[in-house]
Amino acid sequence: MRPTAKLTRLAGYAWAAPCSAVGLIVALPAILAGARLQLMRGTLEVAVTRPGTRMARLMRRSPFSAITFGHVIIGVDQDQLAHLRDHEQQHVRQYELWGPLFFLAYPASSLMQLIRGRDPYRDNHFEVQAREQAKQ
Repeated sequence: MRPTAKLTRLAGYAWAAPCSAVGLIVALPAILAGARLQLMRGTLEVAVTRPGTRMARLMRRSPFSAITFGHVIIGVDQDQLAHLRDHEQQHVRQYELWGPLFFLAYPASSLMQLIRGRDPYRDNHFEVQAREQAKQ
């Protein structure tokens, strides 16, 4: 890897670090409940894999199969993480670009879609972009 590429990568980690910290805090209960951890493509993936645990039940009731905070991806299970990996990796790139501002930009995009009478999740700019880029 070229020195400038290394610096760019390091800057992305640093800029997204506050968001990754939030991800670690959110993931902590799952980790304590026995979630499976793995490093994948520069991210920490957290999969709730033990059936019958409180966290597994909560995750099944959640509106998402996986969610990304900086360089931390939390998924219902390993299968969903594998299935959604390319999509969630696009969100990681968005965090590297937007950093902590992503926490404002994402809901702002959802609100704009809602005001326009569109689906706040499916039509969210960041979701559309992640779906398109994950297909490439």
